[in-house]
Amino acid sequence: MQVVTISFFRFGGLRNQLWAFSQMQFSRRPLRRIPGIGFSKLFGTGTRESFHPLPNFSVYCILATWPSQAHAKQQIAENSVFQRYRAHSAENWTVYLSPVHSWGRWDGIEPFESGVSDQAPEPIGVLTRATVKLGHLRQFWKSVPDISDDTTREDSLVFKMGMGEVPWVQQVTFSVWEDLETMRHFAYKSRFHRDAVKNARTLKWFKEELFARFTILDAEGHWNGAAPLQRALSKV
Repeated sequence: MQVVTISFFRFGGLRNQLWAFSQMQFSRRPLRRIPGIGFSKLFGTGTRESFHPLPNFSVYCILATWPSQAHAKQQIAENSVFQRYRAHSAENWTVYLSPVHSWGRWDGIEPFESGVSDQAPEPIGVLTRATVKLGHLRQFWKSVPDISDDTTREDSLVFKMGMGEVPWVQQVTFSVWEDLETMRHFAYKSRFHRDAVKNARTLKWFKEELFARFTILDAEGHWNGAAPLQRALSKV
């Protein structure tokens, strides 16, 4: 069973932040060489830990796919790439995911293996990714603030992070929701999000896009001094 991990790292102090920024270049090859790793990506993030055009130089992320949860845990605990990130970071948090449904492509491939069922047990993880066409950057980013404000009003939203491969152009969001109904209500009935999706389809904002939904398997570490999924996972 394929397992997907997203590891978040917060870096304090200028020296550590400069180190983290440099790893966007220098850790790419070592990351790909980790035994058993599949698809992998390094991300920067937006300010206010949301989908935002201004970069946050204190938070970075690593996404990876693995052949099993046991192998993922071993490599994240023991491999030098992750050890260095933890050593430089002030706090870190990793979430372990099992793909349930995935649509679209990322760098021309389908990186996530969909599960046998389209229904993910709750809570659920959601990842969206898009490469925005240069001619539509203004319209795309103009829609972001209203969507972000709408998201913060959702009580069932457990966690969210806006990430980027290439600033402003290649964007990723990851969120965790307590229940599928609330997530779907936001996706399809929230006016700002619904209108943005409609415009993206009609006006063809994206060169490439992907949507994936996941079961939450486990989480390790802390974020903002807490365990973000503790309450949601305790309800399972």
